Amino acid sequence: MCADRVSVTEEARALIERLETVHGPLLFHQSGGCCDGSAPMCYPRNEFRVGQADVFLGEIAGQPFYISGSQFEYWEHTHLIIDVISGRGSGFSLEAPAGLRFLLRSRLFTDEESADLEAAGPPPRGPQHERA
Repeated sequence: MCADRVSVTEEARALIERLETVHGPLLFHQSGGCCDGSAPMCYPRNEFRVGQADVFLGEIAGQPFYISGSQFEYWEHTHLIIDVISGRGSGFSLEAPAGLRFLLRSRLFTDEESADLEAAGPPPRGPQHERA
């Protein structure tokens, strides 16, 4: 079994499930863009277009999680953990009106996880959730 590149805390999972109830299927994207730096952004799945260079890291709480190709170069040796905290995040991300924001935490992969991921090859790029 391949090591996971992304996971979610129980608090974030609960929020994702609430957001899905209201908005339907969701999609997460980590861009490192200008507006919110490295905050993971949550969108209704049909309102965000995944680019061919975006890297599919896996699913959190049943929702696809992508990272921009350039950001993946910085984060490829780390396991990303999506958490939630109080505070106003981006107006673009679905959790903002609730006074909450998703937060990225990370840890380096263990040697065993790194070997497992290297053996599995690079993660897929492009809109993998559309192929499911």
